[in-house]
Amino acid sequence: MKKLLKTLPFLALLLVVSSCTTVRVASDYDKNASFSTYKTFAFFKTGIDKAEISDLDKRRILRAIEAELLAKGFTKSDNPDLLVSLFTKSNQRVDVYNNSWGYGGWGWGGYGGFGPGWGWGWNQPNVSTSTEGTLYIDLIDANKKELVWQGMGTGYLTQKMEKKEERIREFVTKIMEKYPPGMEQ
Repeated sequence: MKKLLKTLPFLALLLVVSSCTTVRVASDYDKNASFSTYKTFAFFKTGIDKAEISDLDKRRILRAIEAELLAKGFTKSDNPDLLVSLFTKSNQRVDVYNNSWGYGGWGWGGYGGFGPGWGWGWNQPNVSTSTEGTLYIDLIDANKKELVWQGMGTGYLTQKMEKKEERIREFVTKIMEKYPPGMEQ
């Protein structure tokens, strides 16, 4: 039982770390849209301007979307078949772990209740925060001005600048794997 209690914090940390690396994706689309007729795209500036993220991150996302669409055979155009828009949401997650308590726990309230030391006491909890973000990519029929496809990716974000662009590309790549509908890899 003691061994299980000692490994529980490690397992919880492992779960948190492994969940940080995945992007969960979903998509929805208009079943009446003829996706094979869409060959060109442009970015829908009005929609993109409303996204509540930094301009730097917007440009990173747009470059990643453009690369994905070009790889799928699309052409960027001033007279597009599809308009591309995006929006984002984010949630702050706070995890509190208190895995050292009771006799033998290192913390305040040691022998006699004075200072740190071994004995009955309590330990300061470990607190970690992370940001879970959701990126929505909307594809709008330019002629009808109707949403025909929406992809969504949810996962944990990084604040490390050297990893940020890589993480954004991962989000966009995973989302765009769902387009066109029925062609998922």
